Amino acid sequence: MSKTKKTASVFFAAVFLILAVAVFPAYAAAPGEGEKTLIAAGVPFGVRLHTDGVIIVGFTNAGNGSKNPAREAGLCRGDVITEIGGKRIKSAKELCNAVESTGGELSIKIKRGGEEKNFTVRAEAGQDGKYKIGVLARDNAAGIGTVTFIDPETAMFAGLGHGICDGETGELVPISYGTCEEVELTEIIKGKKGAPGELRGFFTGKKTGKIVKNTLAGIVGALSEIPQSLSASVYPVGAKEELHSGKAKVITTVEGEARGEYVIIISEINLSGGQKNFTVEITDPALIAKTGGIVQGMSGSPIIQDGKLVGAVTHVMVNDPTRGYGIFIENMLEAAE
Repeated sequence: MSKTKKTASVFFAAVFLILAVAVFPAYAAAPGEGEKTLIAAGVPFGVRLHTDGVIIVGFTNAGNGSKNPAREAGLCRGDVITEIGGKRIKSAKELCNAVESTGGELSIKIKRGGEEKNFTVRAEAGQDGKYKIGVLARDNAAGIGTVTFIDPETAMFAGLGHGICDGETGELVPISYGTCEEVELTEIIKGKKGAPGELRGFFTGKKTGKIVKNTLAGIVGALSEIPQSLSASVYPVGAKEELHSGKAKVITTVEGEARGEYVIIISEINLSGGQKNFTVEITDPALIAKTGGIVQGMSGSPIIQDGKLVGAVTHVMVNDPTRGYGIFIENMLEAAE
């Protein structure tokens, strides 16, 4: 017997107004026009997301027996509960209140795989007299990542290079809104074989922008202002066909407020891939000495080759922290649009 409960937050590996128009304009330059340029950021930021509905992350017994009404009715882990009895559900607390106050037979609307479905669930009364349906639900996510680029004309930005997914289900977190905040890095846990490292820090509480999209190629948002220290770090956008095996550099922040440029090697380029588009190997002795390679929190660090912004670091290889994957900047831009 267990209460439906709220799980406060989930950290993801990296770790203003909502716009009603396309977030980024098309970036392919018309014939005769100059190349589109973006600010290669490489700075850490804190992310707080609130889900569009509540995500089922597990099941527990309800009532006085071993029944699980939600699972027996056909609900699954990863389902997003959006309505109960026609009433919008925005938080785990609202879910608990709706079940406890309604009791008996409930009409529940969920999202699953991009589709909406309706279920009828019969809540069970526990020894405390409160009704339960036997789900564990989450309504928010938080963590630290790296901003990849900022549009110098609009202050729109993208970061991470991968989506923020629920740690329990692996599904992309559907968001209703989100904020980005200033963070202070306090510690580096160096990566080693079998144990990825991590950038650790804390949220200062200073909000720096809004998040409007969570995509498989990263998150998208709007900054309240462009940091003056980044205004000169402008690069033309490099097409994926321009990327080639060989040396490049990654721009990232792994200590304090100091951005650094570090040498990497690019290889195994896959032009048709959606996310893991090429392999990244950290070869810069200074970065290896500090982090051991790619660590959580570096996801989104921009990659420069031949003077152009071509991609971002996304994942680390668990068995070799000096190696990982990158995504084409074009794929991030396409997802942002």
